[in-house]
Amino acid sequence: MSFLWAIIAGLIIGLLAKLVLPGRQPIPLWLTVIMGIIGGVVGNLLASAFGVGATNGIDWIRHIFQVGVAALLIAFVTPLWARRHA
Repeated sequence: MSFLWAIIAGLIIGLLAKLVLPGRQPIPLWLTVIMGIIGGVVGNLLASAFGVGATNGIDWIRHIFQVGVAALLIAFVTPLWARRHA
């Protein structure tokens, strides 16, 4: 069941990351989900490293880290994908 939650969280994080980035990112949905999953995991690690991994209430800072890392990954992957499929 945790695998399913990772995919759902990756989809949400990846789509939010694409919204944060300016312009259009012509990458497929499956790649967006993978970047979102990786962004979620790395964002959790960064939040724990900065001491904000587990707070009371909603972990806004952790979510910002997750979306930020996913946005960086999507920004890095988009030109590679576009050049490969041009």
